Amino acid sequence: MRYVKWAIIILFWGTLAAVLHYTLPQHDVVRISDTYEKRIDPGENSIFWSVHDVGSDPTAPNRDVFFIQTRKTNDRVMVYRNEDTGWSWPPYFKLNSSNLQAEAVDLKSSTENPRWVVVRHYGWRNEFLSIFPNAVKIWQVDSPDVRIIPWFNIIFLTVFAALLWAIWVRWRRFREARVDPVLENMEDGLYAAGDAIEERSSRFKRWLNSWKSK
Repeated sequence: MRYVKWAIIILFWGTLAAVLHYTLPQHDVVRISDTYEKRIDPGENSIFWSVHDVGSDPTAPNRDVFFIQTRKTNDRVMVYRNEDTGWSWPPYFKLNSSNLQAEAVDLKSSTENPRWVVVRHYGWRNEFLSIFPNAVKIWQVDSPDVRIIPWFNIIFLTVFAALLWAIWVRWRRFREARVDPVLENMEDGLYAAGDAIEERSSRFKRWLNSWKSK
């Protein structure tokens, strides 16, 4: 039973950490090498694709999606999708994928004359599952060594941790004041019932033994 409890705890916190890591914004310093548009038919990985663009047919089985090809400062390739999130999850309320694509096209550069940009995005890149992070914002920087401090993530995680701690403290106080006394009374009642049953059993045995002696 103890192992099941720890398995549930690990599963809960692992799932929560994965959801936060996928949803919270991240920043990459990259050079945009190309952009393109591709028809996508979401399948088993549809959970990792955003909803249809606002105003389009939500029942359509496929749709056109913008993509942004880049290279990081270590020369590794990173491809981002550029989809609207609309009013759904995650709550970025992104409605400007076409404008963002135009900005990406304008910021393209070559290896000989690189223009470095910061791409704010959420999500993961997984080649096996064909998962792409979704670009949310792009802006140019003067140097690839620019340092981006994730203020939003710091504030959000601090507030979130404080909220969890407050909930835990209140639950512990409630348990100590309301739940534990009830459990103790039930335990005492069970012990008392057990003692009473044992006492009656002893009396019955003594009664039987008294008949045997006769």
